[in-house]
Amino acid sequence: MLPNPLALIAEITHRCPLHCVYCSNPTQLASADSELTTAEWEDVFEQSGKLGMLHAHFTGGEPLARADLTELISSARGAGLYSNLITSGIGLSEERLQALVNGGLDHIQISFQDSREDAANWIAGAKAHAHKIELSRAIRRYKIAFTVNLVVHRQNLDHLDEMIAFIEQLNPDRVEIAHTQYYGWALSNRAALMPTPAQVEKAVAIVAEAEKRLVGRIRIDSVVPDYYAKFPKACMGGWGRKLMLINPAGKVLPCHAAEVLPGLSFENVREKSLHWIWQDSQSFRRFRGEDWMPEPCRTCDRRAEDFGGCRCQAFLLTGDAGATDPACSLAPAHDLVVAAIRSANSQAHTPASTASSFVQLQKANQDFWSYRTNPE
Repeated sequence: MLPNPLALIAEITHRCPLHCVYCSNPTQLASADSELTTAEWEDVFEQSGKLGMLHAHFTGGEPLARADLTELISSARGAGLYSNLITSGIGLSEERLQALVNGGLDHIQISFQDSREDAANWIAGAKAHAHKIELSRAIRRYKIAFTVNLVVHRQNLDHLDEMIAFIEQLNPDRVEIAHTQYYGWALSNRAALMPTPAQVEKAVAIVAEAEKRLVGRIRIDSVVPDYYAKFPKACMGGWGRKLMLINPAGKVLPCHAAEVLPGLSFENVREKSLHWIWQDSQSFRRFRGEDWMPEPCRTCDRRAEDFGGCRCQAFLLTGDAGATDPACSLAPAHDLVVAAIRSANSQAHTPASTASSFVQLQKANQDFWSYRTNPE
């Protein structure tokens, strides 16, 4: 019997006030009028509790765009779920924060784009940095866990030590240093986001030093970027093994990018129970276990650790969702990753030139950003 999932990722909306060029959300987003209602989400949380899930991660988009967020968090608490709000902080006043805490919020994660205000606002596409700092100080006045998420890439890795020192002053319990993952719009912007080998090497050393210096005070979680790792990550803990994600329109997915995969039909929580979807749906069963694995995964000693890597990344790079993740150094298609690194580090994509490329891509995506802010 398959163990029940441990956590629910609740994408309660795709609406978002930020315009981050590293956004990994799907390029086809759910409109506001297709979002699950308050009552439908409450039913989802009740089912999640009965399945034995432990956590509910509220994300999006920007979950604060939902006027009923306090009700949803209260519902998750009533179902016995530990609630974690992953947010930009835009739209969160101290009054609303207090209401969320009173409603049962256990943990809040605030994203920062940089330690430097101008750079942070530029990457986010909105003047948000000063508000995030003020909000972080307010959070420390409440008895909830506090994590700072810092997304790193070519444009900010050169001052990672400065960013860590900045975050340290905010006094979080945990810092997540997240290298950009190349899905959605981040894949389109990959050349401008891809760090250099020297940046990655230096970043690893800086993080190691910070971990030692902050031990017992602030926990630091960081992972080497996929394209520079020897082996792939176990994406989402393995396909359909630990987590369920529900998008704003009610589709139940093994991961946030799964809809890019052709030939798979994903069930909707409006039509099927979470228990049936987890145990019996073709979509969640597709890449479980080892039967689907090609060589070298099928006979690799690491197959129960990384499960062949990320299915979405495999498809986006090779066109085959069943291929070994090219991020793996043993993958037959690993040369695609090597070529991507080489291209990003060519003369055409030197640090001096990537900034202008970023701005052009931001302007090119204006229709997308307008939709994310108000997808009616």
